[in-house]
Amino acid sequence: PDPPPRISILIACPAETPYLRQALDGIARQSYRAYEVILLPDAPTGRAWPDPVREIPTGRVRPAEKRNIGIREARGDIIAFLDDDACPVPDWLERAAGYFSIPGVVGVGGPGITPPDDPFLAQMSGQVFASRLVSGGARHRYEPDRVREVDDFPSCNLFVAADALRRAGGFRTDYWPGEDTVFCLKIVRDLGLKIVYEPDAIVYHHRREFYSGHLRQIRSYAMHRGFFVKKFPETSRKPAYFMPSALAVGLVFGWMAGFIWKPLWFAYAVTVLFYLAAVLFSACFSFNPRRIWYVFSGIVFSHLTYGVWFLRGLFSRNIGYHGQDSRKMAGGAQ
Repeated sequence: PDPPPRISILIACPAETPYLRQALDGIARQSYRAYEVILLPDAPTGRAWPDPVREIPTGRVRPAEKRNIGIREARGDIIAFLDDDACPVPDWLERAAGYFSIPGVVGVGGPGITPPDDPFLAQMSGQVFASRLVSGGARHRYEPDRVREVDDFPSCNLFVAADALRRAGGFRTDYWPGEDTVFCLKIVRDLGLKIVYEPDAIVYHHRREFYSGHLRQIRSYAMHRGFFVKKFPETSRKPAYFMPSALAVGLVFGWMAGFIWKPLWFAYAVTVLFYLAAVLFSACFSFNPRRIWYVFSGIVFSHLTYGVWFLRGLFSRNIGYHGQDSRKMAGGAQ
């Protein structure tokens, strides 16, 4: 666009960390210069940040509330949401900015690639997320893919036109994680506008390590997605989200069918072997015996964890937490 729109980069963070400094270094190397950075830590960091970085302490609140405070303070035409453990490539802003001159496009998302310098166990988490057997149609979130329209995208690497963001009322603060799913649905369904995936608007997003950190993240995502099946079926009631639960139930209880009809034991065994063979085939793309084991086990544990916690969310009466109304936080339309 000419003139280039100003972009406000919002980074919600609890405190200053080495990853945050790495993210700021990545921003400083941007080829696109019409931007400001708003840091949203819990408490003052005591740092004198150089222009164009502003620090706005928020108190100890959740990421959605921090982002809504940042939205209210932002001066840009476009607001870019970046996690504090994600470092953008030098043309990150430039790759996204051009889409906002296309009528109807008010959002752009890009992939979060696992950094090559992450610890080994964190790289294994990223490889599991990038597996087609785990992420399926959402694999483009972890690896560059083709340009497409999307209706659900994570806020670790998301650009939104400021006026559309405020019209949508900002982020709901009664869900975390999952607030970005609800927000994107407002943009696409309620406002009738578009979000585009741009594969070259890349950030390097650090992963949690195997197994505990990785599986805790899977558990949280799964529970909210299961609950969202009832609350927001337009983007959450998709067959792919139910498949890990079907797998978990089948693995745990499928063998019991043999007591009703013995040939079903054979069918159960063949099905389990076929599943494990498919996982092993996917893991073998690692071309490293040590990596193969971690990816193989990571896929299986991810499926089972997601399946169990998805069902728990599906049958929960309520999840999330109670916070202030997002429209008041963002100063959006009432």
